[in-house]
Amino acid sequence: MKRPFQPNKRKAKKKHGFFARKEGKGKILKRRRVKGRKRLSK
Repeated sequence: MKRPFQPNKRKAKKKHGFFARKEGKGKILKRRRVKGRKRLSK
């Protein structure tokens, strides 16, 4: 059985990257900016 974490940079960027967050309808980046997060996304 494979271990659960199979690192893949492209997949991670697609799912959690800046542009993925930007496209989302949840206003994630805006919330994180307001909160003052140093890192907005992966």
